[in-house]
Order: sequence, then C-alpha cells, then structure tokens
Amino acid sequence: MSGSVNMSLHAVFETVETLLLKQGFSESHAGAIARTVTAAERDECLHHGLFRIPFYIIGVKSGLAVGDIEPTVTDLAPAVVRVDAHYGYSNLALEFGEEFLAERAKQSGIAALVINHCHSIVALWPEVERLAERGLVGFSFVSYLPYVVPAGGSKPLFGTNPIAFAWPRQNSEPYCFDMATSASARGEIQVRLRDGKSLPDGWAIGPDGKPTNDPAQALRGAQLPFGGFKGSALSTMVELLAGPLVGDFLSYQSGEYDTAKAGTGCGGQLVLALDPTKFTQHGELDRQLAHAEQLFTRILDQEGARLPSQRRYEARKRTVRDGVMVPRTLYDTLQVLLDGGTPTSRNDWEGDHNVDLPARA
Repeated sequence: MSGSVNMSLHAVFETVETLLLKQGFSESHAGAIARTVTAAERDECLHHGLFRIPFYIIGVKSGLAVGDIEPTVTDLAPAVVRVDAHYGYSNLALEFGEEFLAERAKQSGIAALVINHCHSIVALWPEVERLAERGLVGFSFVSYLPYVVPAGGSKPLFGTNPIAFAWPRQNSEPYCFDMATSASARGEIQVRLRDGKSLPDGWAIGPDGKPTNDPAQALRGAQLPFGGFKGSALSTMVELLAGPLVGDFLSYQSGEYDTAKAGTGCGGQLVLALDPTKFTQHGELDRQLAHAEQLFTRILDQEGARLPSQRRYEARKRTVRDGVMVPRTLYDTLQVLLDGGTPTSRNDWEGDHNVDLPARA
C-alpha cells in the first residue's frame, strides 16, 4: 500500500521505545534512542529519524553494537570528561556525559567530553543545541565509516565526518548548524534511494569512479567531500579530533571493525563546551549575546538569506501540532519490528550488497 501514515510525536516516541524494548534493548538505551529519533522526526531530519531504527537493530543483531550496557564516566583532567560507551550507542553516552561537561565548562570556561567505543548513527545538533540552551557555546565532532574519498582521490577513506556548532541566543532558538564534510550526509542518499529520487551533481561517484546521480551506484561507490580540498581538509581535521586525539578509531579502522557490514560506525566523539562569561574581562553574557544579534540581524536583512536550522525550528512548531507523515513502507516495517521481527540484511535498508547477520551470542 502506498502513501503515508500520520503519527503524533508522542506516538513516535512510544513506538520506538516499545519496539526497542521488544528487540532486547535496555530501558535506558531504548529511551535515549527514542528521544533522539523523536527529535529528528519533530524537526523533519528524516534521515536520522524513524528511518534509522532498522540500523540500530542490525547493529545489535550483528554482535558489534550492544543495546543493554550502561556507559561509565571518568575524569581525564579537571576539564576533560570521558564516557566509555562500551560499544553501545552514542545516544545514551551523550546523555550520561552532558551534565558533567556543562558543569566543567561553567567552572573552567572551556571543557571537553570524550566518548570512546561508541556506535554513532545520529545527528550532532541535539547535543550542541542543548549546550546552547544552558548558555554555553558547543562544538561536536565525530567520524564514521569510510564512505568518502579525499579530494583528488578515488578510494573511500573518510567518514561523512560532521561538525556541529551552537551559539546561545536570548528569546530565540540557538544559532546552530550540523553539517557533513562530505557533499551530503549518508542518510540523504539512503532516503533518496528509498524514495526513488536521483542525486544532485557532485555528491558521489559510482564503483567505476565516474560521477553518478544514481543513489544505488553512489552507495556502492563513494561520496565526495564538499568544496573539494576544503571539505577534505575539514574531514581530515574531524578524523584527528575524533580518532587519534581521543584514542579511538579512524574511519577506515571503523570500517575494518564492521566485519558484519552492519553500517553503524564505531569509534570516538569529541564535544566541546565554552562558557562565554569566562572569555571577557567582565563576563557580561547579555552584552555578548546582544553583540552577536547584530550579526544575525544583518544576515537576515539580506533578502534570501537565512540562519542555519531555521527550517528545523519552523518544522518543530508544525510537527508538535500536526504530527509527522511516515512513509507507509517504513510504517509497515516498524510494525514488523514491533512484533519482534528483524531485518536480515543491510540490503533491505541501504541497497548495498547482501550481508547475513548472525544473532548475538
């Protein structure tokens, strides 16, 4: 049956949480993932919403990811907090570390959250947006699986390697962006494959190394960095910050670890928080934020210009009231998973080669 199904945000959360509990996830992991997925649906970031649920399950069924272990938190330095996810998902690890990170930033002016042994298939804007809501400036960096060629190259090496940033604002949502250093997020290609849409020029190459607009060929080939060597340089920076700096995998090593081709990157993540009041002599946050508003006003004064995340915030108001539209095929998949069924290969969701996924011992 074609078409879409309307779901309230409450129904999205309840569906995801119940489904994951039935699939063997712990209450804490199921709740954290449900909150992240619901936020993505709310903001119409569809490639990080309900679409991702099969990936979470495949990761656990493959034996690579763990859905029922609690992260542990330790201090590495007065302003550096470490969360070991123990091969669980980043959703819960980020929640575990957030309060410690914010507290250290308020004390020292700047603090870092290091996450290790973590599977990440989420957007980065939620954690930096939450930091900005606390009056902090936030950065987040994570690498992924080797899907992106370096500029001028032909073999996948980098992850999509997103960077997120958020700045607090008074009487308004934070200034926030979350961007892949590749020309597109992986999920954007996957959603276009599902929906039968072609890709814009400059996003990907096929297995033959030639440019392609076919999402299936792109997923079998490689993605391209945005802006050529500029995107490639930024991607390298993210590799270093989320890999060697925090003592975790580079993207190509994450690919080697993913022996089941489950499609859930495993490695490290770095989140930074800055307290603006510690960066000026008198620590006047109101004045700092008002100064920033002068820039935002001048951007918006130009016809056709907008601030990052404006579309997300507009969608948020709409979906809280009207709910979200879920493709019938995805809705039906969720019903199967609610009954305890599981996807048997990544081919069902990504259009890649077939992979047999063993059950976890």
